[in-house]
Amino acid sequence: IGAASNYIWRGITQSGDGSAVSGGVDYVHDAGFYAGTWVSTVDFGGDSDNNEYEQDLYLGFGGEVGNFGYDLGVTHYMYPLAEDADFTEAFLSGSYSNFSAGLAYTVASSVNDEAISAESFIEGDLYYYAAADFELPDDFGLGVTVGGYTFEDDGVDDAEFDYSHYRIALSKSAGETGDFTLALDKNDLDGVTNGKDDDDPRVTVSWVKTF
Repeated sequence: IGAASNYIWRGITQSGDGSAVSGGVDYVHDAGFYAGTWVSTVDFGGDSDNNEYEQDLYLGFGGEVGNFGYDLGVTHYMYPLAEDADFTEAFLSGSYSNFSAGLAYTVASSVNDEAISAESFIEGDLYYYAAADFELPDDFGLGVTVGGYTFEDDGVDDAEFDYSHYRIALSKSAGETGDFTLALDKNDLDGVTNGKDDDDPRVTVSWVKTF
């Protein structure tokens, strides 16, 4: 379970710059196979009754070969109270020492790309990232992430969807109380949503408890 002052996903708020609560459950087999689901409140503006929550379903396989870690699988993103918004990604990531990188490719989508001239979260969209995580004294941790999103419809009728984002996060493990994170997110989008510039830095505080 978790709570955050702002639900930031790939550098963009999913909660209208408001708070969000989330929870999930996972099953992990000793062989490396896993499956799970995760749910969070969201707010994309407009009629909030149509976009009250997101539910993700995922399965995959992960493991290690020497000092190299790997993870591959599929995630299905669902918005049960929204129409034609679900999409599915295949993902692959690897890690070595303090560093990791990965990509996610949209393989299926219920978004109607023919309804307007250009759309995002359709087949062919690609997200990629690189990250570094470091252990600090007293159960603190520092993480840095750089990512980018390339959309299949970018450039169609002058649509500009592609963007990059950056994140730095300071985390603290508090034992049975859970884990706390203070993060700064920034993207290079050019636009205004809900009266706020999309590329403004966002500072968030979040808490996650696993049991």
